[in-house]
Amino acid sequence: MNKQSEVSFEEAMQELEQIVHTLETGKIKLDEAISVYERGMYLKKVCDMRLSAAKTKIDQLQIENNTIVGANSFDSQIKGE
Repeated sequence: MNKQSEVSFEEAMQELEQIVHTLETGKIKLDEAISVYERGMYLKKVCDMRLSAAKTKIDQLQIENNTIVGANSFDSQIKGE
């Protein structure tokens, strides 16, 4: 299984769509369906984490006169800079 940092939001969403389609067909064995479902739950968590990080970055931006000002670096905050 890929680590969260190795899967982009777009890749996770695309794989989730494939998983939903696979499960909806009902043409897989129970054990495989459980495994696929577990992967889907993992990918949902990845998407949630990526969206949360993006929201945090967006919330930190201040816009004045169509220019971004006062943007705080999310990475520097994590490192405590």
